[in-house]
Amino acid sequence: MNIPQDLKYTKDHEWIKIEGTSATIGITDFAQGELGDIVYVDISSVGQDVNQHDIFGTVEAVKTVSDLYMPMSGKVIEFNKSLETGPEKVNTDPYGEGWMVKIAFSNAAEVDGLLTADQYKELIGK
Repeated sequence: MNIPQDLKYTKDHEWIKIEGTSATIGITDFAQGELGDIVYVDISSVGQDVNQHDIFGTVEAVKTVSDLYMPMSGKVIEFNKSLETGPEKVNTDPYGEGWMVKIAFSNAAEVDGLLTADQYKELIGK
């Protein structure tokens, strides 16, 4: 199981990569494995301010739909449009081509409450 050391994680299985004053967000390798084949990603929050822990979209797998929770407060500035025609990228490359949104975060201190890779491994029992 791939759990990159340079990312932060949530207890809800999202990952976040901080880059200056913005961040890229997706779901973890563990999460995509639990969901199974991803068939649709619905992000309706582009252009909106979303608070930490609020739902910013959903991911649909063959047998279930799962909410996506914002790791940090901020404005959703971009959706990975390649997921509209290729949602399976979340399964094949969750930390690369399968990213979901980019945000301009509004409270840098919130990063302190996120999990490190080692803490996330402990959470999922790996």
